[in-house]
Amino acid sequence: MAQKEKGYVYILTNPAFREDWVKIGKSSRPVDVRSKELDNTAVPLPFEIFATMQTSKFNEVEKLVHKTIDRLTDLRIRQNREFFNVAPQIALDIFRDIAQTIDDAEVILYQDNKPLVASEHEEVQKREVKRARFKFSMCGIKIGEEVTFNPTKIVVKVASDDAIEYEGRIYKLSPFVGTFMPEEHRNTSGAYQGSKYFTYKGKVLDDIRKENEK
Repeated sequence: MAQKEKGYVYILTNPAFREDWVKIGKSSRPVDVRSKELDNTAVPLPFEIFATMQTSKFNEVEKLVHKTIDRLTDLRIRQNREFFNVAPQIALDIFRDIAQTIDDAEVILYQDNKPLVASEHEEVQKREVKRARFKFSMCGIKIGEEVTFNPTKIVVKVASDDAIEYEGRIYKLSPFVGTFMPEEHRNTSGAYQGSKYFTYKGKVLDDIRKENEK
């Protein structure tokens, strides 16, 4: 039996779009070729490659990624299109989860439309760990449960291990705090440790995490 040719599933961003809009599609050819094909008069600026997954199961993987995002909530910007209202980092997390179950899958991060070499890839992952310190699993909180943004008592749903959903959009905790913090409670730096501003069953997330880490 002939081995299936490998193809690509890709995450594309665009400077003309909002930061939490991505295009997730597939291509049997290198993704830089596909991204150039999408550069037309309907889009003000060229697409940028955020990440790719190369695998012989690229057709199945693309459908699975779309389905996984659709299960979070209705995040397609238009139905039957490959554009999603989801942060590229969350889409990348889904890529990595799926890649772990497929023998020939390889996930590659890009910078300035060029693939990062292994050492650069590892350095990016280390930086991600430092930035995304808080995970809901640290507090025993599952996807689908609700937490409360204390300053305004807004109730939001846990969408992934480090993101929440509010009014159909996905946010990391700290950017959510920066967006929805009332003016009178804002600090001068504009930087917030997100887990200190949310509660679960009346307890601050940061406090729950510290208790569990003891």
